[in-house]
Amino acid sequence: MMGWHQDIRDTRSGRTRAGLGVRVLPFLLWGPILAGVVGCAAWLPGKPAWEQPPPPLKQGPVVSSDSLTRARLDNGLVVMLLEDHRLPTVSLGLTVRSGAGSVDPGRAGLVELTAEVMNRGAGDRDALALAEAVDALGASLTVSAGWDSMSVKVSGLSRDLDFLLGILGDVVLAPRFDLVEVEKARKEQLAGLEAANDNPGELARREAMAILYPDHRYGRPVSGLPETVDGLDQGAVRDLHREFFIPANAIVSASGDLDPEAFSAALAALFGDWTSGEAGDLAPAGTPAPPAITPGKRRIVIVDKPDLNQARIIIAHEGIARTDPRRVAASLLNATLGGSGFSSRLMRKLRSEEGLTYGVRSGFGMRSRPGPFSVSTFTRVPETRRAVDMLLDELTGIRSHRTQSDEELAKAKSYTVGQFGLGLETSAAVLGSLVSLDVYGLPADSLDTYRSRISAVTPAQTHRVADELLHPDRAAIVLLGPAEILAPQFEDLGPVEIVTP
Repeated sequence: MMGWHQDIRDTRSGRTRAGLGVRVLPFLLWGPILAGVVGCAAWLPGKPAWEQPPPPLKQGPVVSSDSLTRARLDNGLVVMLLEDHRLPTVSLGLTVRSGAGSVDPGRAGLVELTAEVMNRGAGDRDALALAEAVDALGASLTVSAGWDSMSVKVSGLSRDLDFLLGILGDVVLAPRFDLVEVEKARKEQLAGLEAANDNPGELARREAMAILYPDHRYGRPVSGLPETVDGLDQGAVRDLHREFFIPANAIVSASGDLDPEAFSAALAALFGDWTSGEAGDLAPAGTPAPPAITPGKRRIVIVDKPDLNQARIIIAHEGIARTDPRRVAASLLNATLGGSGFSSRLMRKLRSEEGLTYGVRSGFGMRSRPGPFSVSTFTRVPETRRAVDMLLDELTGIRSHRTQSDEELAKAKSYTVGQFGLGLETSAAVLGSLVSLDVYGLPADSLDTYRSRISAVTPAQTHRVADELLHPDRAAIVLLGPAEILAPQFEDLGPVEIVTP
């Protein structure tokens, strides 16, 4: 990312040292700060900062076109390079446009297992040798998996660029998948799933997603369930890698202190002969469509945990996809509802005014297919019904008689733009966002236009998406706690189902 120069005053001598070429914080971090400084001129004297109007939204491109290189190799591999010479470091990665959503529910957890074992030996190095080689140079290697993608990332000093690129190539093209490591990783994954049963938040969310998506992959966690992970083996891991890791389905990225021309040549030498193998030339199938409406009517489900003194609460129904044109307006609406911490309506009502919880949040799970919208919190078991009533009232209010005000929308815009800037402080973060745009097939200039699109959202748009996307009248209400105490509280709200975890 482009830096900018500033004269520096030596506070000890009072002299100004000009022309030193000192790179300071990137533009995106300074953008909100400078906007705030400009906005200060309009602030009313004597008013605290939180009562002042938000500063104007900062506009402008995120990345200089001179710093970003895009290309595509003959085998279909997309290449993105972002020059940034402020520090002698580089970050390399390869992302495939397939993830947990593309796997059959019966094999839930396979992408996470595959990612873990890819990190345990590649090329001529077994798990220990690979870890020692990376650690010896103070570098880092991670392989991760999500709903819509899998990524291999390696980073370190730019002087070690050739070594880092070699590691990336080995892990992507020649993971060992040693049987002993597959079995070890599978057992560790099963242990983690077992431990999740003791985490009320994880357990409540698992049950809520199973209710919304009983027959769809979204109904099971990325990490899977014990019964699905237990049946995975070395062959399944190898097959998934062969299916997902093909050049036409991949994006290789690099950011930092590198020469684009020389590095492009090195990439072509490493990945240019990479072929699709048995998987063919086409990318693997994407995530199947989930139910368009889920649930069809209100469901109240209590997950019986008699030993809990605090009840977990999740209110959920279908949401929208990452590519939905309503996503920007929906994110601004959600910032006011429950997505902006202490300034949100839900936090102000349930915590600040009523003292029912320490935290509450809402959000849309935007994926390649429409993921869930959910509100989650926790409270004392005897207060559970009161908390649920307040959550439903806030959801109903923001879509009907207490719609998002002009002032709330302005604050949501300021908050969202500020978060946007803070999330793109480094060149690696910027490039990661550009890769994400490619994964979801969004316009390449989406980062540059994001703040203007935020600025253009009107109250009428957020009122409309509230009406279209929020459905408190038919949402699933999932409660985790002692059913003996919780069930009587909700009998007049609808039929109560009691399940055991």
